[in-house]
Amino acid sequence: MGLLVVGSLGLDTVSTPFDKVDGALGGSATYIALAASYFTGPVYLVGIVGEDFPKEYIRLLENHHVDLDGLQVVPHGKTFRWSAKYHYDLNVRDTLFTELNVFEKFDPVIPEKFRKAKFICLGNIDPELQIRVMDQMNSPKFVVCDTMNYWIEGKKDELLKLLKRVNVLIINDSEARLLAHEPNLIKASKIIREMGPQILIIKKGEHGALLFTEDIIFSAPAYPMEMIYDPTGAGDAFAGGFIGYLHKTHDLSPENMKCAVVYGSAMASFCVEKFSTKGLEDLEYFRVYDRFREFLNLSKFDDKE
Repeated sequence: MGLLVVGSLGLDTVSTPFDKVDGALGGSATYIALAASYFTGPVYLVGIVGEDFPKEYIRLLENHHVDLDGLQVVPHGKTFRWSAKYHYDLNVRDTLFTELNVFEKFDPVIPEKFRKAKFICLGNIDPELQIRVMDQMNSPKFVVCDTMNYWIEGKKDELLKLLKRVNVLIINDSEARLLAHEPNLIKASKIIREMGPQILIIKKGEHGALLFTEDIIFSAPAYPMEMIYDPTGAGDAFAGGFIGYLHKTHDLSPENMKCAVVYGSAMASFCVEKFSTKGLEDLEYFRVYDRFREFLNLSKFDDKE
């Protein structure tokens, strides 16, 4: 049974102090699917593009065992486009333009063979659309979702309805504080988990990620990068690595959840090494595993007492 990924596909124009790309492959579903593909397959992708979406990007996804039967291609339509400029502090960026195009009228239709998927990753899209996806599924086992400040502020009621139906929420630290109305992340995590998701992951960028369950708080370090070329998609790559590993192992124990967080961090680290999806396109699984081991060594120490 495949892993279902629903989200955006787009064409990104991104500049950093180091370089610039124009019309590069982007979108939450793209990064999630590519990262997950190193652990499991097929990955079922549901999204929408215009007929201007390059065929080479279609072939790239198919070569990663991404099933595109759920991809809507709108004749004469234009694909979602987004542009941003990053500063020397790559945590700071200016959005230059957002053109929704065909994505503005995206109505996710889940193909019949996708509806039996037990593992689902809902990329960062309107919570009404995320709920629409859930309404079409047949008894999913494990649902991961992402959201952002825009939806927390603008569609909180719909988001709260969704959170009662998911197992894991992945957000960053500022989003967690906004959603919980609580500056302390430990307190915020308890408030958010009472909203529905049993598991909360708070991404902290260059400071790693925090995993919260009923019984554990786990802190995963960030990989020490000498050079970050493009942070776009890192959070989605994290989500893809996380759910991809869990789908591969079908082990939802707390200890395996920790491993999944580290694998998610590993995929995010590959993502930022190159522009767009380039860092996720030509990996071998042994490289992913080697980086996982490096993450373990970062936080391993002996008690000398």
